[in-house]
Amino acid sequence: MAKLSDGTFLGELCTLEIYKRNQGRLVRQLTFAGLALVLGVGVVRLAQTWLTEFDAYLRVLTGAIIFIGGAWVIYRLVNFPRFADFLISVETEVDKVSWPSRTELYRSTVVVIMTMVALSVVLSAFDVFWVKLLKLIGVLV
Repeated sequence: MAKLSDGTFLGELCTLEIYKRNQGRLVRQLTFAGLALVLGVGVVRLAQTWLTEFDAYLRVLTGAIIFIGGAWVIYRLVNFPRFADFLISVETEVDKVSWPSRTELYRSTVVVIMTMVALSVVLSAFDVFWVKLLKLIGVLV
């Protein structure tokens, strides 16, 4: 296939080429799905607010056109070389993460919750102490 892209994002919108097809596939699909979800919510909100004076057919048609155009831009964005290379490197780094086991996660969660409870008790005690002291010396009424 002849390459129509001139290296810019606008030039990239005119191609059907998938950049590095087998690399970073999952993170690209998830990025596309997340951005498409945001686009879909935006189109629905647009139809419910600014397009209310139009009839239902025109609202749906306008929303569909905006969604399809936006989905194409998002599809091309996740295949734009610089952005795709970023997503590929994100997936590579996530693969290097050592995820905790279920028991480690449980223990860490208990430690965090207990620390927050202890901290809230200490801060509440400081608050009560300072309020009583300031009322005693007449700063607070």
